[in-house]
Amino acid sequence: MKESIIKFIDAFYFLFRRFLPLKTYRYAVCGGGNLVFDTVLYFIFYNFIVAKQNVDLFFVVLSPHIASLFFVFPITFVTGFLLQKFITFEKSNLPWKIQFFRYFLVAMGALVLSYICMKLFVDLLGFYPTPSKILTVFIAVAYSYILQNRFSFKVV
Repeated sequence: MKESIIKFIDAFYFLFRRFLPLKTYRYAVCGGGNLVFDTVLYFIFYNFIVAKQNVDLFFVVLSPHIASLFFVFPITFVTGFLLQKFITFEKSNLPWKIQFFRYFLVAMGALVLSYICMKLFVDLLGFYPTPSKILTVFIAVAYSYILQNRFSFKVV
């Protein structure tokens, strides 16, 4: 399955060869696919599962846009790790447990960054939640790529 995914992704690399190194291209494709998955899940959670209602967890009440952010995160965290480990950063020779832990740390940072951005865009500036989520993702992606490349999956 891994080889099939890589062949499919690399089939379109010729369009970007002049602009992007292969690893950056694969990161963009895998991350972009996970981003689309994340955005669709966020939309579904926000509009249908949370149904634009506050979520009472007994110890804290979450607004619907923040609850959706936290509910979607574990799903796309796992898919993102698997894509990055096996497709983008396949040459990393760190043990998978170290990669996973480092990926988790970077993802937690991205989650905090996303939380701050969502609070800013939705609660303070009054933007709609789904476009705010998309804008937030672009900010978090830049942060994540730098740290994933230099920390989580670095080649020793």
